[in-house]
Amino acid sequence: MGIKKCFGFFLPLLRNKYSLTLICFFVWLVFFDSNNLIERAFNLRKGHRLEKDKVFYEEKIKEDRAKLEELKSNLENLEKFAREQYLMKNDNEDVFIIEKW
Repeated sequence: MGIKKCFGFFLPLLRNKYSLTLICFFVWLVFFDSNNLIERAFNLRKGHRLEKDKVFYEEKIKEDRAKLEELKSNLENLEKFAREQYLMKNDNEDVFIIEKW
């Protein structure tokens, strides 16, 4: 008697062939289909993450192009960049690196 009381609402649905078909179709779409809802949600999250990465890398490309133009336009900037980034020096110079700890 307790089971009928708990599942009293669902029993008429399970007896109807149309509602049973609809339930089976819904379960198929959620779990078993190649384009199921779980995979779709995962792909949507992944797409949003890739869009954020795309915006970040486009900004990074703009910055790098601006630096490249600056380096190509002026020889002094090229020398400054080489000294700062690659620790290059002239023959008569000494380079001291001071690290903070």
